[in-house]
Amino acid sequence: MHDETLLQVKNISVHYNGVRALKGVSVRLDRGEIVALMGPNGAGKSSILKSIFGLAPVSGGEIIFRGRPVPPATHQIAALGIAFIPQGRRVFRHLNVEENLEMGGFMIHDKKILKRRIEEAMDFFPVLRRKRKAKSGTLSGGEQQMLAIARGLVTDPEVLLLDEPSLGLAPKIVKEVFQKIRQINARRKTTVMVVEHNIKSILDIADRAYVLDKGKIVAHGESFAFLESDILERVFLGGVGAK
Repeated sequence: MHDETLLQVKNISVHYNGVRALKGVSVRLDRGEIVALMGPNGAGKSSILKSIFGLAPVSGGEIIFRGRPVPPATHQIAALGIAFIPQGRRVFRHLNVEENLEMGGFMIHDKKILKRRIEEAMDFFPVLRRKRKAKSGTLSGGEQQMLAIARGLVTDPEVLLLDEPSLGLAPKIVKEVFQKIRQINARRKTTVMVVEHNIKSILDIADRAYVLDKGKIVAHGESFAFLESDILERVFLGGVGAK
């Protein structure tokens, strides 16, 4: 049971060029938990993460972190202890693994602390330590995803926001990535919010889940309840949501 609310998204609305991506959405993230955001394409899942990290045009509502409104700039949000890993395995392909991790710690000015943080991040991903001098563009898709997550860990974030970490990965690699997310949560006590289409995999590790459709929350609750419900099938087949 997680009692302390760390992050609150309160009645958020987001517009992109006149299109309402989120319509008064509220979600919460309690300290130490993993929360899943699920729903069909265009439901507004990624917009929630981008809103938290200052990357979405928020037209209403507020975002509270540790009891205070988050600042508007992404570097200020990152300095608070929030890390965002966007979808698409975005790594610096021309840099090697170690250099990518150094880029993740650009706000850390103490070289000893940065080196320690990089080593700690690689503790979770031994393959990255073995390939620390390899150009990231030569890594497999799964290794690039692990590098993107590891780079986000270098700042030692309190909250990790993950957008579709399994996108385009083979099932075996998907399983490994989700095991790593669970380990990060358990060992580092990192609180995680993750957008994911791979329903079974994310529900296996999440504490709670929210289901979105057409920019609104249509269901939320403990993860195990969704495994026994037909709400996901109804949402993905278009039977639930805002008119």
